Amino acid sequence: MAIHQFNYPTIILYGPGAAAELAQRVAKRATSDQQRRLLLVTDPGLVEAGLAERVAEFFADAGCSATIFSEVHGNPVEADVVAGVEQYRACQASAIIALGGGSPMDAAKAIAVLATHEGPLSRFDDAKGGDAFITEPLPPIYAIPTTAGTGSEVGRAGVIVCADTKVKTVIFHPDLLPRIAALDPELTVELPPRLTAATGIDAFTHGLEAYLAQGFHPMADSIALGCMEMVVQYLPAAVTHGDDLEARGHMLLAASMGATAFQKGLGVIHSMAHALGTRYDMHHGTANALLMPPVLRWQLTNKASQFTADLWARYARVARIFGSVRDAADLPEAIAELCRRVGLAQTLAEAGLREEDIPALADEAFADGCHRQNPIALERDDIAAAFRSCLA
Repeated sequence: MAIHQFNYPTIILYGPGAAAELAQRVAKRATSDQQRRLLLVTDPGLVEAGLAERVAEFFADAGCSATIFSEVHGNPVEADVVAGVEQYRACQASAIIALGGGSPMDAAKAIAVLATHEGPLSRFDDAKGGDAFITEPLPPIYAIPTTAGTGSEVGRAGVIVCADTKVKTVIFHPDLLPRIAALDPELTVELPPRLTAATGIDAFTHGLEAYLAQGFHPMADSIALGCMEMVVQYLPAAVTHGDDLEARGHMLLAASMGATAFQKGLGVIHSMAHALGTRYDMHHGTANALLMPPVLRWQLTNKASQFTADLWARYARVARIFGSVRDAADLPEAIAELCRRVGLAQTLAEAGLREEDIPALADEAFADGCHRQNPIALERDDIAAAFRSCLA
């Protein structure tokens, strides 16, 4: 029997007030004035909303100094990271606080790498063994998510569009895992309904692709199922009633669970979503929502002969989350119904997908490593056909 390794090391603080508690814990870990100097990586929207300053005050109250850096794009690029490194050095920070959704989290992790290593970022591309070049100690990272989707607060990777390749690139290293994550539902109540929906479906996609991915990981499978069940139960309420702390809190948990589960692997939907994000600057959660039903339907229709008995059973198990009478073939429409219920009824064609873009999109998606764990092995032309199915 093969030996398998499972890792779930993140400290998670959960509940209203968790962000303030995180600040106190970071302060207690500091043994010098420099260790109390922090770089708070966030985005312009959270600065404008006053949330970044509010969190900075939590750290000030705890005796730390948090310098705010917010020059982060929705799909972070290497220039964001370089600017963040300059700010990190200017304020003589010793640790990084990542506040926001996946974009500030990704940027914060990449800043930690370039603050201690020579670039460019493409040198650290995980698909090319780049983690071997991360040899110096990295500054501690602490995470405070304000969206419930990416789950980056429990992840060991960041995704950045590199300057020299113009491609979304995964930077991976165990030390990029945040030391502590604070899941504070009070910080998510102002998230607009559409963004709540898109990030929530992103969390569901993580759970789905992790559960369906190749590989043996029963712990991840169970957590993935719990993630999907939580999204189906609580996302509609979080979208409709933004101040529902119970729904908001459970969506934060679902996001962390989805990201915890996908250390098992992801699938072709994520590879395709990464390509859409690069070409159209499309929000990652929205891309997943628009891809999931048609791509699952395409695989059921065109690759059914490659489905194992276990894969059919997994499709059916997920379908039953939506109702006891559901079966494997019902899964794409069940997910589409959830997307419509939370206001994500748009198709990819309506979102701007063009036939002439599909060859380049397929090339980029095929080069993306996520699809290698897809339960059905797909070639580049298969991915192109899956993109075309989204135009139907």
